[in-house]
Amino acid sequence: MKIYPVILSGGAGTRLWPLSRAVMPKQLLPLVTDKTMLQETALRVRGWPGLMAPLVVCGNEHRFLVAEQLRGVGITPHGILLEPAGRNTAPAVAAAAAFLKAQDPDAVMLVLPADHVIEKNEAFRVAVERAAAQVEQGALATFGIVPSAPETGYGYIRRGEPLPGCDDCYKIERFVEKPDRNTAEGFVADGGFYWNSGMFMFRADRFLAEIGKHAPTIAEAAGAAVQSAYRDLDFCRLDEAAFAASPSDSIDYAVMEHTRDGVVVAADIGWSDVGSWSALADVQDKDANGNAIRGDVYLDSTSNTLVRAESRIVAVVGVKDLVVVETNDAVLVAHKDMVQRVKNVVDHLKGNERTEHLYHTKVYRPWGYYEGIDAGDRFQVKRICVKPGEKLSLQMHHHRAEHWIVVSGTARVTCGDNVTLLSENESTYIPIGMTHRLENPGKLPLHLIEVQSGSYLGEDDIVRFEDIYKRA
Repeated sequence: MKIYPVILSGGAGTRLWPLSRAVMPKQLLPLVTDKTMLQETALRVRGWPGLMAPLVVCGNEHRFLVAEQLRGVGITPHGILLEPAGRNTAPAVAAAAAFLKAQDPDAVMLVLPADHVIEKNEAFRVAVERAAAQVEQGALATFGIVPSAPETGYGYIRRGEPLPGCDDCYKIERFVEKPDRNTAEGFVADGGFYWNSGMFMFRADRFLAEIGKHAPTIAEAAGAAVQSAYRDLDFCRLDEAAFAASPSDSIDYAVMEHTRDGVVVAADIGWSDVGSWSALADVQDKDANGNAIRGDVYLDSTSNTLVRAESRIVAVVGVKDLVVVETNDAVLVAHKDMVQRVKNVVDHLKGNERTEHLYHTKVYRPWGYYEGIDAGDRFQVKRICVKPGEKLSLQMHHHRAEHWIVVSGTARVTCGDNVTLLSENESTYIPIGMTHRLENPGKLPLHLIEVQSGSYLGEDDIVRFEDIYKRA
């Protein structure tokens, strides 16, 4: 049996704002360890007998970050499927199933969200082995987390009759929506309910058969999107029109609540979906007063509080049960009991056409990154880093001129018909409307300061003539 981990790396993680943002969502952040959640997920299933390299499904905007993060931990993926639009988990998994089945008719899929924490990896491996035995017989398996508390933020699964010859394996009786507190307490006391983990395991052909039966529109759209997919560098782009025609739905609603072959494998694996700041606090190490801290933090008479400092010292005095998160352009202070309302902040930013929910001041690109360090009327200053051997697109701007000052490394600069090399402490000027390109021909990172001036300084004022990354 060949098992293909399918890592779902979509979603924006709005409840973890201001750290998680649209172009840098929580699965691409190092929230719990020094590795990102995507990296931890991919490493979790590396080296198991019978497991193949992972297939990652992500959005177009995150493709280079996903590829770079996997390279950073020495993982070459089986493939990276690009979703043209977010359509929830059912279309994404259906497309992955069609993609794998075309290559391996007997492919088995282990579907894993990229943003979960699992502390007991050996217990998880045992649960996967138990699920595999059922999957081999045609079952569609999900993993039910043994509840440690009456959580109201998770859906639940009611187990049915036990399956012979498989410890902790049961038929699925029903799925239950997120309950209120009293109902959740009853579920935990009952002992027959599990948290719905959102992790699944099934044969690709069986999933396609079931989704074709219960959600044929999704199955048809996903199949067409794969059939008309095309290669783009190291990525596989699903056909935009076909995929966009799919309804948006979850695996639970589209398939698992309807199939007669659903089974749940009980798993006590130290699991969390890290769906809020309080959930993140629960899985982090704490000091003697119950505080979870990261970064340059000073505490005095503070207890049961999460403090995260990203760019400067954060001092917290005389409080308890709070979440304090600092980035260089936003600060969140919330009571732990109210962290689910952080999403309202993101909605406010969207409604007022602000950008703090979209970008950090440091923005990653396939060639490196840039970071905004100052801005005012008709000017903007950025710090730019270009990785060795990389180059920006050949481009021009209608509304701004640029000055580049090399801080370290070597820059090859194209400006019109002229190509020059710049070293440390040297600079150049790019007039408005001039075709230009920046490259790093060296073996060390290129760092420079860019000063923009003009009537409009938005990132959409870029006309690309040539781009090795095939961006529009």
